[in-house]
Amino acid sequence: MSRRRVRLAIVGGNRGASFLNALHSLADRIDLTATCDLNELVLEQWKGIFPGIRTYSDYSEMLQDASIDAVFVISPMHMHARHSIDALNAGKHVLSEVIAVQSLEEAWELVETVERTGLKYMMSENYCFSRSNLTVNHMAQQGLFGEITHVEGGYIHDLRHLIHHPNGSLTWRGQLHQNYNGVNYPTHSIGPAAQWIALNKPGGDRLKSISAQVSEPRALQNYFSEQFGKDHPAAREGYWSQGDSAVAALKTEKGVLITLRIDWVSVRPHNKTHYMLQGTKGAYLSARHPYEEDLVWLQNRSPVNGEDGSEVWEKMSCYQPEYDHPKWKQWGHLAAGTKHGGGDFLVLEEFISAIQEDRSPLVDVYDAVTWSSVFFLSMESVKLGGNTVTFPDFRVKAGSKG
Repeated sequence: MSRRRVRLAIVGGNRGASFLNALHSLADRIDLTATCDLNELVLEQWKGIFPGIRTYSDYSEMLQDASIDAVFVISPMHMHARHSIDALNAGKHVLSEVIAVQSLEEAWELVETVERTGLKYMMSENYCFSRSNLTVNHMAQQGLFGEITHVEGGYIHDLRHLIHHPNGSLTWRGQLHQNYNGVNYPTHSIGPAAQWIALNKPGGDRLKSISAQVSEPRALQNYFSEQFGKDHPAAREGYWSQGDSAVAALKTEKGVLITLRIDWVSVRPHNKTHYMLQGTKGAYLSARHPYEEDLVWLQNRSPVNGEDGSEVWEKMSCYQPEYDHPKWKQWGHLAAGTKHGGGDFLVLEEFISAIQEDRSPLVDVYDAVTWSSVFFLSMESVKLGGNTVTFPDFRVKAGSKG
């Protein structure tokens, strides 16, 4: 096992600032070598924090830098696949923000490139690494919930302010809502649930099919009318392709039901970490808002109501730290100070560890393309009126895939 420091570069410097605490916490294992962004002001800000960093406005030029071991892809979503594949072909390990790919063609090309190069690839799905989701994962691995029959994930978060620039033109998020219609940001929802049922893992399960439906697009039409006037193109009927709420029902080969909901434009307080697990011996419910707590119930272990003997939920905190995931037990003291429930630290730590220990990361390329494929498969299902669409098996070698 090598503990040589990893020389890391970032593409997408503006978003990369969210990982500053994690980068500082891992300073004994990471040398932040370079960053690439089209905005010169962003590059200057990075120089102010890391005086020795090299800055680039040309990504291809940065990839020729032989002193870079790995690239953290934090560019706009539609660029993730291309930036990742180009970095791998340039001999760099890759950590990519979500989602990993937006088409079946990109998915296969990414898998084939990782397999051909033998380099480490990880998708930075930070919701898998929050303390609660890690605890549920650890409890599920030990069989405390029995056979898992149904898991649920939801990303419900009002992000209308990120849809547009100050002048009313669309950001990449806005363009996403304008041009696509389906479960358009799936990995925060499916990622933790997939780990709880060991999707793509030895002895685990595999996704079989998906059926999706989408509501009418009203939230952004109303929002743009309020913000920019009723004559703005985005305030008019028919401008938005993406509906406000998208839901999908997925089935696995072992018969597990997975339900997903995505809505990041409707008016409401956020509930961006909505999860549920149902097993034959127990269940889990995540908190719906900041005034609630995550809840667990385990058969023959959780308490009952003293008055009528009915079952009673327990706080997840009652099972921590006993059932904290080993990752949290080792790194929680540092992770707790970073965003997304500690996930921003732990994805970076896991990626660096995978390189230094020469092993597959906990979220590998097969996870990345499978979870991300909900994006384009759900859109196919919506076009078919909600009919079922089959998942490909990305572990099939390129020469034999259908």
